[in-house]
Amino acid sequence: MSYITGFLTPVKIADKDRYIASARKSWPLFKAYGCLEQVETWGEDIPPGQVTGFDLAVKLEEGEAVVFSWLKWPDRATADACWQKMEADPAFADMDMPFDGKRMMWGGFAPVFES
Repeated sequence: MSYITGFLTPVKIADKDRYIASARKSWPLFKAYGCLEQVETWGEDIPPGQVTGFDLAVKLEEGEAVVFSWLKWPDRATADACWQKMEADPAFADMDMPFDGKRMMWGGFAPVFES
C-alpha cells in the first residue's frame, strides 16, 4: 500500500510565488527518488481555532498563510530511502525554503482507506 508524507507550515503571503517555485524545483528531485505525487495547497478557508486549528498548529502570524502539502510514495521504504539520500544530495542542499522551518510539522502516514 502507498505511504504519505504530510506537511503543514506557515508561509508569508508575500512569498507565495517563491514557495511555488521551490515546490516546482523540488518535484523532479522527489520523483527521481520514487515519489509518485506531490501536492502543495495554499490555505484559503482556515477558520480561527479556539483550542486546535491549522492556524494554532503553525502559530500563524499576520501576513502568513497555512500551506498543507503531501508526497505520495509507493511504500514507506521508498520514502525513508529518499529522506536518507537527500541529506547528502547537493541538489536538495540548494533548495530555497521560503518558510519558517521551526513552525513546520511533518509526519509519515499509512493510508487505511484509498478510493
